Amino acid sequence: MTTPAIRFAAAYALLTASHEVADHWVQIDTQATTKGKPGPEGARACAAHVATYTATQALALAAGSRLLGLRIKPGRAAAALAVSAITHYIADRQGGHWRDPQPRGIVRLAAATGHAGWLARDPGAGYLMDQSWHKGWLLVAALVAAGR
Repeated sequence: MTTPAIRFAAAYALLTASHEVADHWVQIDTQATTKGKPGPEGARACAAHVATYTATQALALAAGSRLLGLRIKPGRAAAALAVSAITHYIADRQGGHWRDPQPRGIVRLAAATGHAGWLARDPGAGYLMDQSWHKGWLLVAALVAAGR
């Protein structure tokens, strides 16, 4: 018998591990370097990355649910994957713009919450903000997947 708590813990582990694989191994260089560009070229590159990212997470979630007997409902899995995909796209359209003097999107949010100095000073800060955004939303996605 699985409980929501067990499903949550397993879903979070599955979504987070597959996030790491999809974001660092599955994403190709042209997607990574183009996804933050303005206009259709950047949007297409970001959409292509998010499509392979979501497919990787879907495979992990489906396989893990089946192998571990989690019984994650298909509608909940789809909703969780939608949360992950949409929020991933929102963040990744900012790719390469964490240190821009005129912030937009979630970079503006980061600046408004007191992180502008860190982003300007530390070349690694943008990556850390990006990854923490993703993992925070993976927590929400896992909660969605785990419900009854």
